[in-house]
Amino acid sequence: MHKVLIILLVVCNYGILNAQKPTTENDTTKIEKKNFIKSVIEYFEKSNEVNNDKRFDFSIIGGPHYSSDTKFGIGMVASGLYRMDRTDLSISPSNVSLYGDITTTGAFVVGISGNTLFPKLNYRIDADMYFSYRPTRFWGVGYEAGRQDHYSEYDNLVMELKFDFLKKMATNTYLGFTTNVKNVRGKGFDDISLLGSEKAKTTAVGAGLILSYDSRDFIPNPYKGIYAKAEQIFYPKFIGSSYNYYTTELVFRHYRQVWEGGILAFDLQGVLNWGNVAWNMMADTGSSRQMRGYYRGRYRDKNLIQSQIELRQHVYRRSGAVIWAGAGNVFPKFSEFEWSHTLPTFGIGYRWEFKKRVNVRLDYGIGKSESAFYFNINEAF
Repeated sequence: MHKVLIILLVVCNYGILNAQKPTTENDTTKIEKKNFIKSVIEYFEKSNEVNNDKRFDFSIIGGPHYSSDTKFGIGMVASGLYRMDRTDLSISPSNVSLYGDITTTGAFVVGISGNTLFPKLNYRIDADMYFSYRPTRFWGVGYEAGRQDHYSEYDNLVMELKFDFLKKMATNTYLGFTTNVKNVRGKGFDDISLLGSEKAKTTAVGAGLILSYDSRDFIPNPYKGIYAKAEQIFYPKFIGSSYNYYTTELVFRHYRQVWEGGILAFDLQGVLNWGNVAWNMMADTGSSRQMRGYYRGRYRDKNLIQSQIELRQHVYRRSGAVIWAGAGNVFPKFSEFEWSHTLPTFGIGYRWEFKKRVNVRLDYGIGKSESAFYFNINEAF
């Protein structure tokens, strides 16, 4: 069964994976097809083997997916593991993930993210950058706007780069700075009146501080540990932002083994914006990591609090499954927070160990009157 799944996932990667001896002109098509399938299976059967002799352990996989908003698409993800100090195996390896996706609606995204851990964990660099184009929808700002059936379709182009540099201050404790540059452009609105006096194109250039505690044993797929972060970013107009505002992000995550092969993961996040926040820079629900099952951006406002708990269970060989439940709430300010506006999310997912402790994940999330599929790499949180 798992061999059939592997073939379906990687059939689009022939040029990369068919690294074998060249055939002669007399080889038959039947033999070529047999060799291709065999090479694919052998490649992925060995892809999760630990090889500390490699300076950079890199693998790639791709496959089809479907979601209610982007329809059918083809995604490709790649994962690389490396060590700044190859003699110290007590520290988890650094990681980098590259991803790309294109769908039948014309939407596409390309990006790269990763965590570089320096010797003795004295420093670390976290980076995430991507460019995307997506035909999407805008309901307006606030919970009540998202509840309505009326929305405007438009094309959304996003370019974002986030870079964190952290220095170890004590055991598992880091202090550092962060920079974030984001450019969002909306065009082709069906109903531009939903924007009111807002600009369709917005730029945010910001810098700030991060204080974090991180005892996770492996960042892409923790089995145990705690991750907590307090981040403050300022986006002033004098360095290029369209508006003056600032963002506070608070995160708490906890991981523990509950039985053999079972990991219970908890996530709590708050995103709080202050000042003059553009409509396309507000906190919103719906992504492949949090509030899975919701159309991205349907519910948006200045502030967002969201939480989820997920059970991750190893099933057989390289296969696993997850179930999760969570909730989120968008609101303009704390004095206007309404418990009745809380949105639920729950779902199930399949995991396949692509590399050692690096999973390809297929998730089906269910929200309030909507749902979505996701194809991605690494755990959601």
